[in-house]
Amino acid sequence: MPTPQKRSALAARRKAMGYSQEDLAEAVGVDRSTVARWEQGKTEPYPENRSELARALNVDYEELDRLIQAEAAPTLRPVPHVSPVGKREAAFSAAGALWRDPEEAEELARRVAASDVGDSTLTSLESGFDDLACQYQFEPPSLLLLEINRVLDHVAGLMDSRKKLHEHRRLLLVGGWTSLLGATVLIDLERDRAASTYLSTALSLAEQAENPEIIAWCYETRAWQALTSSQFRIAVELSRAARSFAPRGSSIAIQAAAQEGRGWARLGSREETYRAIDRVQKMASSLNDPARPEHHYRYDPAKAVSYTATTLTWIRDLAAEDFAREVIRKIGAPMSLPPRWPRRAVMASIDLALTLTYAGKSDEALHAAMGAVESGKLVPSHFWRVAEVADAMRAEKFSGVKELNAAYEAMRHPRQT
Repeated sequence: MPTPQKRSALAARRKAMGYSQEDLAEAVGVDRSTVARWEQGKTEPYPENRSELARALNVDYEELDRLIQAEAAPTLRPVPHVSPVGKREAAFSAAGALWRDPEEAEELARRVAASDVGDSTLTSLESGFDDLACQYQFEPPSLLLLEINRVLDHVAGLMDSRKKLHEHRRLLLVGGWTSLLGATVLIDLERDRAASTYLSTALSLAEQAENPEIIAWCYETRAWQALTSSQFRIAVELSRAARSFAPRGSSIAIQAAAQEGRGWARLGSREETYRAIDRVQKMASSLNDPARPEHHYRYDPAKAVSYTATTLTWIRDLAAEDFAREVIRKIGAPMSLPPRWPRRAVMASIDLALTLTYAGKSDEALHAAMGAVESGKLVPSHFWRVAEVADAMRAEKFSGVKELNAAYEAMRHPRQT
């Protein structure tokens, strides 16, 4: 691995603007350690950070690119010739220095091997995260968030403990994954600022652990956040960034491609949308069912059907009806007790309702939409999709839109008991 080259120009510009590393990190919305790694040449600012970084440093994008270019590696000086005799004497001299106090070497070895964490603790944390990721489909987000924060508190408490290098990396990874899941749950609760903080933490831990998979998931999650707030072009760019980090053939590679397709669909670009759908179908076709397909970060073949239904719905392709019905047929409608995939069943019913509205099938559309609303399985980040169906029904002058609006308002503002 090449030695990172410090970005002295970037550090100099920061100091000229009167920023400490911590001040600049706050202005850009990242951790201080992230700014430190930028200046050390270990990582580059990600696309979403660059506009804030340029603004904070009062430079244009061209000047920012110059500041973050890696500096030329220093010229290597020729190694002076040392005779074999000289090498042997130097070796004996170094060995003699060690032999004079062997207890120091033994103490160093003991410290390196010392650990207050242990394999059983880390295995328990990793298993606990997998359980939380599987509960995501079923558990109310507010309750799941309590468990996520409990795990993160445990991880934070272990960070200052003595541990081996590989244990430290495992701790970074479980903290990164759990922070990522916490961000996803917070997006579901429409707590976007808190979600961004959790995502920044997940990204920082993933960078320190040099884990491209978590980094890619962070970008994909931000893409979904942008999609729900109607920032469709940004959603596409973030999805592409996720794909650039995603390991080949991984779950996140497929998920990022699917998210990009949904962004293109919202932008009305049919050609790019169909291209993304085809890409997802090809990648998903080679997958086997994972051991725990309900795991939020494991892509299973059936998930491609759900994403295709939503994506086709958004470009008003009536073929979406068949995909949505296939999802419901396999996992049950959201009112069934219980559907195998509650979130997926709700989304399929909303996709079906919207597509049936476009097809002029008012009664079926209302039935599907009401089933989603009355299931009790919608989370706040899904509410806008019900409003989308209501708007489409209103445009088509469906009489049932009043009933759907009433149910929608009751869902958004439940009565306190």
